[in-house]
Amino acid sequence: MTDVMGEDLGKLVLRVTLGVLILMHGIHKLIHGVSGIEAMLAGAGLPAFLAYAVYVGEVVAPILLIMGWYARIGAVLVAVNMVVAIALVHPAELLDLTRHGGWALELQGMFLFSAVALAFMGPGRISINNR
Repeated sequence: MTDVMGEDLGKLVLRVTLGVLILMHGIHKLIHGVSGIEAMLAGAGLPAFLAYAVYVGEVVAPILLIMGWYARIGAVLVAVNMVVAIALVHPAELLDLTRHGGWALELQGMFLFSAVALAFMGPGRISINNR
């Protein structure tokens, strides 16, 4: 296996893993709705209708990542989604550690920085397009 093929396989694994894990959150919201997010937005003084943007960040964007079709755009959308989620849901935990010494937001951080890495690297050659 050439080094280039290894890089492309690595990008594929990262893309599909991030896409599937974020999509699970989106499917949950498709089934159960976004009323909780609407309430958080309203509590923050923002229009509640913005809650529907979560479908872009947690359904459309992960599908783009999984398919490798405009995956950089999908990655940026996931990153923005995670920044908003951290700002709305987890601001008090930003500097907290778990009782085991891990960062309290390690999952959200992994999602965010994996998306940022994919936005910079691109989807690799094992994708529908290389954008």
